[in-house]
Amino acid sequence: MLSPADKALWYIESHFHQPLTLESISENVGVSPWHLTRAFGVATGRSIMRYVRERRLTQAARTLAQGAPDILAVALDAGYNSHEAFTRAFRDQFGRTPEALRTCGDLSTIQLIEPIRMDQSFLTDLAPPRFETTKAFLIAGFGQSYNDETSANIPAQWQRFGPHLQPGQTAYGVLCNPDGAGNIEYICGVEVPSLARIPEGWHHVQIPERRYAVFTHRDHISGIRRTWHTIFNQWLPESGYTVARAPEFEKYGLAFNPVTGLGGVEIWIPL
Repeated sequence: MLSPADKALWYIESHFHQPLTLESISENVGVSPWHLTRAFGVATGRSIMRYVRERRLTQAARTLAQGAPDILAVALDAGYNSHEAFTRAFRDQFGRTPEALRTCGDLSTIQLIEPIRMDQSFLTDLAPPRFETTKAFLIAGFGQSYNDETSANIPAQWQRFGPHLQPGQTAYGVLCNPDGAGNIEYICGVEVPSLARIPEGWHHVQIPERRYAVFTHRDHISGIRRTWHTIFNQWLPESGYTVARAPEFEKYGLAFNPVTGLGGVEIWIPL
């Protein structure tokens, strides 16, 4: 069975010159936009619409390097409605204008984005989850917005939050508040009874009462992305469950050792 990320890659590459939105891609993949955003991000390290944009600009660069006479036609084919918008996006991507690339015709000076080929070895053995219904509770701590390209900075956020943890205290890493553009907030924090006494500047999120599939990542914490990837791109499609548009979270219990990165972490997926 193809994963949602595989299906999305195929659909993007085979419908390259047609209008593409997150909603249209997810509809043809057969999962919700939220599920596809998470599945594609953990599988590729990119946001799905950024990948679409980068692939279209790469094709535009090849066309320009071959001497395309009408830059506006190239811009329209890449999904841009004006020469100006296309030029801004092209310069942001490649560090030069479309005119400059057409003049030199040398693609070796820019970094092209080729089609992603999924690596099935990135899947990991995943034990069946347990299912729990939890009551609503409140998490507060340090929050920061990430996309799939910047999420490697999350460990540094935990390092900054570490001094605020008490010995034996359970910690949570919560993914919440997506903005629809590939960004999502990550809050590393602890459970609090109310917002009355949380320090100034802390972020907070309400975990709703609902049913969760709970997975255990038993290996070193550095490999947790493989577990997330397997959940979204293998377990969920095969399970028949639908992920809810609600916070997902990692739960770091007493067995987890933040110094060694060992001891196991639970991943809670809302259904």
